[in-house]
Formats: sequence, structure tokens, C-alpha cells
Amino acid sequence: MQSESSTPGDLRRTGKPFATTQWSLVMAVGASSSAERVVALESLCSRYWPPLYSFARHQGWSAHDAEDLIQDFIAFLLSRPVLECADPSRGRFRSFLLASLKNFMANARAKAHAQKRGGGMTRVSIDFSSAECGLGEELRDRSSEGVFERRWAITVLQKSLETVRSEYSDPSRRALFEALQPCLAGDRTELSYGQIGDELGMTEGAVKVAVHRLRRRYREALRAEVASTLAREEDLEDELRTLTRLVSAGS
Repeated sequence: MQSESSTPGDLRRTGKPFATTQWSLVMAVGASSSAERVVALESLCSRYWPPLYSFARHQGWSAHDAEDLIQDFIAFLLSRPVLECADPSRGRFRSFLLASLKNFMANARAKAHAQKRGGGMTRVSIDFSSAECGLGEELRDRSSEGVFERRWAITVLQKSLETVRSEYSDPSRRALFEALQPCLAGDRTELSYGQIGDELGMTEGAVKVAVHRLRRRYREALRAEVASTLAREEDLEDELRTLTRLVSAGS
């Protein structure tokens, strides 16, 4: 029997239905009302702006201009003419986003938009305060595409972790999650389960069971998050391997 692994990419099939993809959301936005489009726009921004921002910074945009650029790009991306050209069968959602951003940046008007806040386009709420965290080393050591892909992988992992963390919102369960979270990254070993149990008032056996359940739930959340960026279920395993490679390359 294969042993449990704390490597994020070591994910087994769960038998759950393939998730509604972000492609579905994007295509639906093109035909929805203005209010629905804003909601969808905010959802997409909250998930996928970090890799887009990182790509822009590597391309030489200042932090201030990169913020404006990504705001304008997301608004432009979700305009009806752009979405009418979007084809889920052409590949992964991250590839669509990066290709679209490159085209947008190549247009001279993109810089004009970024140089003035608002620009007559829809502005959404994005907290850019953490955008520069850890970015300096990546900008030096990777290509623009490499920075985008690395940040994409990190974003997917973070969103998956946030999904699981939200399920431990009760104060007592939150303490359990915080104590066991390092086990997801392999920072704890089975030899330390006894100490964790002492801290939480649990037996070592109970801690092992809790770790097993947390890892399983994290794998499920990660598979669902990755699946939401794909148009075809058969691409899921390959995308998970790619994500694992990207994360491992930066460790």
C-alpha cells in the first residue's frame, strides 16, 4: 500500500465529479448582466491576480503601474468581445490568461491605461499589499513566464489551503488546524505526533488520524482547485504533476 505523502502533488483520484471550471465562469460572464459580471470579475481577480502581477513586474513595470495594469487587464479580459474569442478547447485557463496578458501589454494603449487610475474601466477590490512578498528573488532567477507559472502554482496551493482552513473555523478546530498544518508540508514527522498530542490534549493515535484526514481533505481541495482551471478532466493529472514540479523547483 502506498504511504501517505505530504508532497502537494502526490494526489490520488477521489472519484468526485469534475468541478465547474473557471472556463465556465468566464464564458458565462460574457452573456450575463452587468451586476453578475462584476461578481464574477471579483472572483477571478481574488484568485488569479498574483501570477499576472508577477509577470508584469518581471516585464519591467513598476509596482504602482503593475497594479493598474492588472486592474485594467482583468476588466478588459471580461469584456464581451474578448470572451467571444475565448475557446476552452485550446488549453488550460492559466495559458489563456498569460497569452491574453501578453497581447494586452503589447498594445501601446495598455500603458496609457495603466498611467491613469480608473481609465473609465471597472475597478475591483484587490489587496496588492502582499504582492511584493518574496518576489525579488523570483524576478532575478526566473524568466517572465517562469515567474508567472511559479506564482500560479503558489496561488493554487494557497487557495486550496484557504478552502480547508475555512472548514476549521470553530475555535477548537482552528487550534487543531494550526497545529497540524505544518504536516502538509512535511515539517513535522510521526516522531513529533506525541508532542502535538500533548499540546492539544490528544493521544498520539488521535493525532495520526487527524493528520491523515487533513492530508486527504487537502488533496481533495487541491484537486478541485486545479480542476477548476481546466476544460478537460483528462488534463488533471498532468496539471497536478506540472504544479508539483513548479513548487519543487522553488524549494
